[in-house]
Amino acid sequence: MTPPRLTSSRQPLRLLQDRVATGFITAGGVGVLLAILAIGVFLIWETLPLLAIGESLALAKLSPLAWGTLKAALAALLFAIPVALGAAIYSALFMSARLRARIKPALEMMEAIPGVVVGFIAGLILAPWVERHLASALVLIIWLPLSAGLAGLLWQLVKARLRRRLPPLSWAGLWLIPWLALMVAIALWLAPWMEQLWLGGDLRQLLDQRFGMDYATRNALIVGLAMGFAVIPSIYSLAEDALADVPSTLIEGAQALGASRWQALWKVALAAAGPGIFSAVMIGAGRAVGETMIVLMASGNTALFSASPFEGMRSMAAAIAIELPEASPGGQTYHLLIFAALVLFIFTFLVNTLAEVVRQRLRRRYRQMGGTS
Repeated sequence: MTPPRLTSSRQPLRLLQDRVATGFITAGGVGVLLAILAIGVFLIWETLPLLAIGESLALAKLSPLAWGTLKAALAALLFAIPVALGAAIYSALFMSARLRARIKPALEMMEAIPGVVVGFIAGLILAPWVERHLASALVLIIWLPLSAGLAGLLWQLVKARLRRRLPPLSWAGLWLIPWLALMVAIALWLAPWMEQLWLGGDLRQLLDQRFGMDYATRNALIVGLAMGFAVIPSIYSLAEDALADVPSTLIEGAQALGASRWQALWKVALAAAGPGIFSAVMIGAGRAVGETMIVLMASGNTALFSASPFEGMRSMAAAIAIELPEASPGGQTYHLLIFAALVLFIFTFLVNTLAEVVRQRLRRRYRQMGGTS
């Protein structure tokens, strides 16, 4: 059925509207590019006076901040990447379409939670609880992934006749929730007993006396858990899209040649979606490096050179938020903070550009394979 034609009197008006809309869109895009360029030029111009101070002095003052930034980002990614990629693999390749249509938007909406809210909860609720129950927190971090693997092992050991009576694997994400809740209860019950029996009743005192590790209430462990929670939606959404866009003919062809479902997943699906997964991780890393409020409220803001996860740190973004309002314009501290902002700007710009280039190559690869994206 052909659409109705516009009358000759309405055609010029419609053409004018299209041109006006196109002009606004073009102006908006050019304006964004010019704004980014202006920000970069401003940051470079304001850091030029550092040449008179000396490069070695600037690096000496920024080194603890750079280390704290990398430490916080690494802690967040160590927590976020396994959880986000595991969720993306399951929802894209195993979850039923009906359940996926409900779960994926809910997980993506987590990205709308403000960082200040996550930092507030981490600093006032999570940090004191972990300080009082350090052994329980460490046991949970280790035991929960093992218990998920144990659930998969038990599923494989169940006889096929009994397995057919259980909910299908595509709904495993729901019936796994009570299992994990049970494992959490067991870990919280056993952890104090294990701490009393094996560690003398006080893990924090043992770490201080034997390893010289001082425990701070707000530390890298708290930052990793809180900021990892904030980064998970970004990594999950992009990685899930990359895996879901893998042409089904590739996986079906691998299974037709004798590969099992898991072999098709690891050898075909992940290999094909590898650039998209890399892009997701890079964007998550850029978010973690540039995060301000979570690090500000959950890290203790101590500029230390320490690899211990139980000590605090100060990131460059947090230092800018704290010190820039009090720095006198034109002073040494002011220019150092502007230089830190320039480093963050360049890093996030390069990471996001690399992620977008990789994602565009992935789309071209899917088109060549006969994908729909």
